[in-house]
Amino acid sequence: MSASRDNKLPVSNDLSESYRNQIEDMMKAEAARRIEENHNPQELERLTKLSLVKLFESNDSDLVPALMSRLGSVRAALDGHGGSLIVSSAEVEKTHDGSRVLSLIIDLDGACVSCGAAPGTLKGIQDDLLIDNEIISVRFSISMLEWFDEIQKEFVVKFGGVVFV
Repeated sequence: MSASRDNKLPVSNDLSESYRNQIEDMMKAEAARRIEENHNPQELERLTKLSLVKLFESNDSDLVPALMSRLGSVRAALDGHGGSLIVSSAEVEKTHDGSRVLSLIIDLDGACVSCGAAPGTLKGIQDDLLIDNEIISVRFSISMLEWFDEIQKEFVVKFGGVVFV
């Protein structure tokens, strides 16, 4: 066999990856459509431009909407289930370069509190918020674990990819 043929994935893996990518792209497009359908794009843009640190320091009611505006596809899931973020706790920290950033402890409300997809939702929230240069850490309220039975708790703690405090 030639070297280039040895490096190729089997056809079944190529198809699986191709389908996975197509489905992921369709899900992202549908999520973006739903977000745009349910929210004013100009308002989302305004919120995205606001400083999270300044909003937190001034106890501004736009903090949660500004955080929500930074969410990607997971926003559509939250919106669809009447869920939202609750900032349980936050503090401003200084980085080594002197920048001021937020360390957040988040909780959820709405139907999201009892959803079986909560581990994926939490990971999506964490990953999306950590993209913002004003957020240094995202952790979740340990009280959220009360939503789950023992097996679910063990799973979300071990495999959820998020930290509870």
